[in-house]
Amino acid sequence: MKIHPLITSTDDLASLCGRLAKSDFVAVDTEFMRENTYWPELCLVQIANTEEAAAVDPMASGIDLSPLLDLLTGNEEVLKVFHAGGQDVEIIYNLTGRTPHPIFDTQIAMMAISQSEQIGYSNLVESWLGLTIDKGARFTDWSRRPLTDRQIEYAIGDVTHLSKIFPKILKRLMKTGRGEWLDQEMEKLADPENYRNDPSQAWRRIKASGRNAAMLGRLKAIAHWREMEAQDKNIPRGRIARDETLADLANHPPKKQADLAKVRGLSQGWKDNEIGKRLMATLEAAKPLSDNEMPPRAPRGAPLGKEGALVADLLKLLLKIRAREIDAAARLLARSDDLELLAAGVRKDLPVLQGWRYDVFGHDALDLVEGKLAFAVENGKLKMTHVDDAGAGG
Repeated sequence: MKIHPLITSTDDLASLCGRLAKSDFVAVDTEFMRENTYWPELCLVQIANTEEAAAVDPMASGIDLSPLLDLLTGNEEVLKVFHAGGQDVEIIYNLTGRTPHPIFDTQIAMMAISQSEQIGYSNLVESWLGLTIDKGARFTDWSRRPLTDRQIEYAIGDVTHLSKIFPKILKRLMKTGRGEWLDQEMEKLADPENYRNDPSQAWRRIKASGRNAAMLGRLKAIAHWREMEAQDKNIPRGRIARDETLADLANHPPKKQADLAKVRGLSQGWKDNEIGKRLMATLEAAKPLSDNEMPPRAPRGAPLGKEGALVADLLKLLLKIRAREIDAAARLLARSDDLELLAAGVRKDLPVLQGWRYDVFGHDALDLVEGKLAFAVENGKLKMTHVDDAGAGG
């Protein structure tokens, strides 16, 4: 495989992307910094096919990333391969308003052909290529220039290895016939809605107890305010105030600005500075959440109770057994929340009762809940056995 020198010019980038556009797939990775900024700072992009690989410096003076971004988000003929690519996709979305498509994530794919829930990249490379990755440059400051040869070599290795691993994973998927299992998961990864930053919806990510409309209205207002403050200063939102502090402020709003000094998580200076003044104005202007904005109650039917909780535990045991039997990740087959809903009597709109998940696991899960499936021990291993309806009724 040909490894190019660090690409720092638009012409070289356009030439590279022109060749890569003829590939069936490209492996992609990014290096970025986000510890001190609201928006992740893109520091390096690595890309490869089976014949060549390069690292692109987005911080190089005068470089235009359009050829690369067009390849990633505008070319439907080339599959874009990532490993644990959520943050990479987020960065591309922030730059373009679009996401890479079609897309393939090797971490997700491993869930369909092994019991690995979230296999790390180093373990992926070791298991498929028998190589141990040098982690010395892993925690480097990618924003500092110049980059060393070791840093660039480390970074490009991420995509050269991935370009060799992907065809092997694909071959295994084709052999097992589980490729269709991943279609929905990959489309979810590429869904722009997952990356759209709407400050008015930021409150939904914050854990706050209760369903009081006035409290949730305050939470919505100050979460929106925090997003705007953090964006304006380009600092992490947690540097403005932590989630638990916002939840506390929404539940127990201070009567006057001086009371902010008593709020855990805020500095004394907030009692008379400008940011404290803006926070108080936001709290005072907050309106109760409207009925159509109120979060829906969990559709749990009857409460689980002790017996229901035992049924849920049996379903989770069944899930472990089935995942082991077919050598797939349990989390790909079903989520714990879905199993608890199933145990509580819910049947509608559960992913585990739809499509391939129903065929592979959901059918047996229903049988267990309805008393048609039991556990048995054979040769020291726990297995499932279907109850003979005729014998059971005699």
